[in-house]
Amino acid sequence: MAAAARPSLSEAPVAPPARGRDLFLPLALLGVLGALVRAIWFTPVELMQGPAQKIFYVHVPAATVGLYVGLPIVAVCSAMYLWLRDERLDRVAESAAEVSLVFLTAVLVTGPLWGKPVWGTWWTWDARLTLTLFLWFVVLGYLIMRGALEDRGQRARFSAVLGLLAVLLVPFIHLSVNLFRTLHPKAIVLKPSAPSLPPEMLSTLGIAFAATVVLFFALLRARVRYAADRELLSRRLEGEG
Repeated sequence: MAAAARPSLSEAPVAPPARGRDLFLPLALLGVLGALVRAIWFTPVELMQGPAQKIFYVHVPAATVGLYVGLPIVAVCSAMYLWLRDERLDRVAESAAEVSLVFLTAVLVTGPLWGKPVWGTWWTWDARLTLTLFLWFVVLGYLIMRGALEDRGQRARFSAVLGLLAVLLVPFIHLSVNLFRTLHPKAIVLKPSAPSLPPEMLSTLGIAFAATVVLFFALLRARVRYAADRELLSRRLEGEG
């Protein structure tokens, strides 16, 4: 019996280059866990809102990072892609949008969990909540559109334009509590006068914010590396075809 022919190198399965173990994401998750432990067990309970106020230490950092870190990265990388046509910028913008959607989802989940015992309702269609939900759908649409377009250049251009439009909602969300009547509280940390939080709560919020920023960039780094590996594999398979 003749031996089966061995596949040529061009027919062999291809895989992205192997990388060493990345400890950035596990360390970031440990940092978030430590911030949660401090918030739950080592930070005083707020007098008026009770234990529900502890959600503040998840809700506020997630909103701050998603709105003021993640989406500006999408916008900057989108604008630079339209100028330079560098696919690496498109990958970073896509990755930042996906991670930002995770943080915005956390905002929209923790908000009602905090609002129900404090406001007496899970949801109200006030300006800030409605605009945040609308932005969530815009970012989701951005990612769905990327999956629907097969042409790389067209996908990157259309996504860049939508990414720039999405970030325009951020200033309106920020100013909505001052421009409209809303149940949502006004700023208590970033305000012209001193923050309205006791030192113990302010320090816990600072730790939670730092941990959330580190988690964002750990997730972004992992997502960008995945996008690069996916693109490399796709090009190799196209070359073999």
